[in-house]
Amino acid sequence: MEILTNKVPSKMKAAVLFDFNDVRVVEKDVPEPSDDEVLIKVVSCGVCAGDIKIITRGMPAMPPFGEFIIGHEYAGEIVATGRNVDEFRAGDRVAVEVHKGCGRCRNCIMGMYTMCLNYGNIQKGHRANGFTTNGGFAEYVVNHVNTLTKIPQTIDFDEATTITTAGTSLYAIDMAGGYIAGDSVVVMGPGPIGLMAVQCAKALGAGLVILTGTKDDRLVKGKTLGADYTINIREKDPIEEVKTLTGGFGSDLTLVAAGSGDALDSAIKLTRKGGNIVLLAHFNDPVTVDVGVAVQNGINIYTVRGEGRLSVHRAMSLMEEGKIKGKPLITHTFPLEKINEAFDTFNSRKGGAIKVVVHP
Repeated sequence: MEILTNKVPSKMKAAVLFDFNDVRVVEKDVPEPSDDEVLIKVVSCGVCAGDIKIITRGMPAMPPFGEFIIGHEYAGEIVATGRNVDEFRAGDRVAVEVHKGCGRCRNCIMGMYTMCLNYGNIQKGHRANGFTTNGGFAEYVVNHVNTLTKIPQTIDFDEATTITTAGTSLYAIDMAGGYIAGDSVVVMGPGPIGLMAVQCAKALGAGLVILTGTKDDRLVKGKTLGADYTINIREKDPIEEVKTLTGGFGSDLTLVAAGSGDALDSAIKLTRKGGNIVLLAHFNDPVTVDVGVAVQNGINIYTVRGEGRLSVHRAMSLMEEGKIKGKPLITHTFPLEKINEAFDTFNSRKGGAIKVVVHP
């Protein structure tokens, strides 16, 4: 194991989930990387809606209460490497993606490692840091080399935490076919993923990007990030507005980044015949939609989980080129000791919170 001298203590502070709605900052042993892993000193870790779901409701295959270190959108500096690691060195600045598939199941072999058939099976090699294994709301964390991407010097650690969000947006576009130049795109939901989706669509040459939502401040933010039109759905009918803006046809691609009950039904009705819909949002409850409209109009519906097909690496390239930006999304930062305040700020959207970053 290569170690950057005098950089690695034996103990660290970490945010551990002891029960639902019970997160405590405690002292833990610093983990050691295995042969194909690196040890990262975490500098920044973003709060995501997935973290709130874990804290309040739980997710499949997560570690036991009292042991589980949460957090999955993090960036930092490598301070030690396993024996087989030659792709990275101590001192490298890296950001992470969540999922490391098992590498042996049908889905992983086909590149769909975020939908690994051995999800949660550590013995078979699956990892989802911050979900099924310990994550980044800690001073140190271990990651497999497959989940790392180097951070260019022009991007700071806080901004790098938004790269998984951007990766999810790119993965959604990829799943729908990927070719977007000249297309009309509707993004439903001006949260972090939706705002990144606006930027990614523009970066890939979309001819018209329409952002819908309920919060004027976030819609204004979307305008500054590249949306051509915004629609407050409490004030205007999004279906009628989109049809008007697209010459009566509807959008070529609709990205659903809002998990509200009527979002999918609206998406079906505002997408053109033969168009594509991708669901990025997590829906906590069952939804009712008029599927007959989708069938009648030949509308294709896709879903994505996470940031597969190397989308995080592609997003980092776009960010390095200045075509997408993470800094405008970051509204609040907190030290690790105030992590519960960070969660509350994010979940309650205090002070117009969009992206909240924690510094271990």
